[in-house]
Amino acid sequence: MTDAIKTDIVIAGAGPAGLAAACAFGSAGHRVILVDPVTPVTGENAPGADLRTTALLQPARDLLVQAEAWGAIEADATALWTMRMVEASGTSHLTRDFKARDVSDAPFGWNVANWALRRALLERVAALPEVETKFGASVASLFVRDSGARVTLDDGERLAAKLVVACDGRNSPLREMAGIGVHRADYGQTAIVFAVAHEMPHDDVSTEIHRTGGPFTLVPLPDRDGQHRSSVVWMDTAAEQTRRMALDDAAFAEEANERSAGVMGPLDVVSPRGAWPITSVLAERFTARRLALIGEAAHGMPPIGAQGLNTSLKDVAALRDLAARYPLGSDEMLDGYARARRGDVTMRVAGIDLLNRTSIAGIVPIQALRAAGIAALHDIPPLRRAAMRLGLGAAPVKAGPDDAPR
Repeated sequence: MTDAIKTDIVIAGAGPAGLAAACAFGSAGHRVILVDPVTPVTGENAPGADLRTTALLQPARDLLVQAEAWGAIEADATALWTMRMVEASGTSHLTRDFKARDVSDAPFGWNVANWALRRALLERVAALPEVETKFGASVASLFVRDSGARVTLDDGERLAAKLVVACDGRNSPLREMAGIGVHRADYGQTAIVFAVAHEMPHDDVSTEIHRTGGPFTLVPLPDRDGQHRSSVVWMDTAAEQTRRMALDDAAFAEEANERSAGVMGPLDVVSPRGAWPITSVLAERFTARRLALIGEAAHGMPPIGAQGLNTSLKDVAALRDLAARYPLGSDEMLDGYARARRGDVTMRVAGIDLLNRTSIAGIVPIQALRAAGIAALHDIPPLRRAAMRLGLGAAPVKAGPDDAPR
């Protein structure tokens, strides 16, 4: 194996988590080779563009600032100052606002289109001399020993590294190569994503509307051509979403307007629709010898509460910090990573699972309990502040008395 290309870290997978990991490790001075079977799509209208959006919470922003990638991301992002919960299953709507200013001097997060996020991260990767990309190639085999790892690509090229990072998705080939099992849940749901224009300004409010089948969420986007815009994530049963994806534009827009409960006024669908099945995955272990699982190779959850990519970027931050304390890829480093991330991730996957199952429910008593839970979470100040800080991850506390119930 003397002809293997030597590096510090091989990262498999150039989705947002893999690109962020390359930025973080490259900015920390580690030599990185980033491998992916395809080149990331970075244009809004390009074939295969990811039309979903991601709300990057404060800890994610901190990581991206340290990796010197945030400036380009922020240019395409919209601040999220308020999270609005609407229970619309009854004859009257229950609405509660959770305001970032109650617990922080910064917004909850910043919403950015996934294609724009990939573009900004790829630009930062290209600017880092420590990072080399190998797009159009995938990992064919992995061999590890005490001194390091040997990766063979499907084109026959061989790489030698101290650490291999698997960011290669929910069906991670590297996870399978390492013999790591996975727990899966299929909710029988599909998320349809699209962009809308609306007459009412969103005022930097993300609105999550609950009825049955799953939430209908409007997340702020920058205004365009004089129109207020939001992205939509609409979760419902797979059968219903298959039917909706087959509707013509006018019929689909009519159903979207009905499901939105009119909270933003009339909606005009201004983008193509995309559909993704809703599942969750949790790896039985997050590490193997010389291997760390990050992002959806380790965990995946329904798109509720902006926990998906933000949890993945916490993985990146934890692994980067441990790389500064222990020999790269050592058992001490990887054991520390497993201890740091397993408990937090398990709690978040379980919490999102519970929220999603209650959101699916069409049973009146459960809908009433859901409404009562939303009201209690907001109207009891200690609960409200604790929930918002949990969602923020590491939000700075703003001095001042608790708000009175309202």
